[in-house]
Amino acid sequence: MHTIFVAPSTPIDTLGKAFALLPEEQEETVCIHLAPGIYREKLTLHRSHTIIEGSGAEQTKVVFGDAATEIMPDGMKCGTFRTATLMIDAPYVTLRNLTVENDAAPRETAGQAIALYVDGDHFLAEHCALLGHQDTLFTAPLPLKELQKNGFVGPKQFAPRTPQRQVYRDCLIAGDIDFIFGGAAAWFDHCEIRSVDGRKLRSAPYESYISAPSTPAGQRFGYVFYHCRLTGDGIPDDSVYLGRPWRNDAKAVYISCEMGSHIKASGFDDWNKPEAHATMYFAEFGSFSKGAEGLRADYVHLLTADEAAAYTLEQFEQHALDA
Repeated sequence: MHTIFVAPSTPIDTLGKAFALLPEEQEETVCIHLAPGIYREKLTLHRSHTIIEGSGAEQTKVVFGDAATEIMPDGMKCGTFRTATLMIDAPYVTLRNLTVENDAAPRETAGQAIALYVDGDHFLAEHCALLGHQDTLFTAPLPLKELQKNGFVGPKQFAPRTPQRQVYRDCLIAGDIDFIFGGAAAWFDHCEIRSVDGRKLRSAPYESYISAPSTPAGQRFGYVFYHCRLTGDGIPDDSVYLGRPWRNDAKAVYISCEMGSHIKASGFDDWNKPEAHATMYFAEFGSFSKGAEGLRADYVHLLTADEAAAYTLEQFEQHALDA
């Protein structure tokens, strides 16, 4: 395996320079190793079989601050899908031991601001921190159709909607509104899912949502949160929903997760879409701590032990995209 070293005060002092050195040959795995530092860059990776690893999430940070409300050279607002600090646009990519952050704030003026945009099958993130406020992590593909004109303006607006599997292991994912969203089959394994308050004015009541899946119709898996810890950073009790359906076939399942007191008693929200009750699939098994004590909404599935046993990483990797 070939390794490219990136460090401040060296000829290869940015991640962008390392991307420019990647060989066109896609089959050989190449590792980009980032020395400790803050790399203020906005980047897209198009090469498969690439590993980007830092020296630890606290020591190595890739940060940018594009916001959906900014006006672009084309005269349009940036919109959600042009804001990503780091976009992965290739299969078989791994991120390890680093932070990816979008520091656009506050939420009232910045709007959506993606830290990591992943569009690639067999993606893996390990020991990473993904930090932002609204829309921190986008797990492609996009839904088939936008609901508002120009809602999908960005690099994959007209690209095929490719089903994909993504795994996030031992990561911190922090954000505010819908901060994990998209259509991928995504497995969150022993992650900390941290709700934060991205507002400047905090006098109004706080309400938020962890996930907004847009699982394609017929896809077996959507989001699976497996043995995760749901925390709140200065968040009021009973103020955060586990998820809401960005599209009507949304799927999100929480297995054996520790839920802080910030989690809403009803668990999930239907986004004022009663017609989605028959097609979306929100479920839990073995939730514990204060946030697990409420009476869940009647459309939430409370799994049996046998049903929960079907949610394993092996099953996910082999069958996530099955009908």
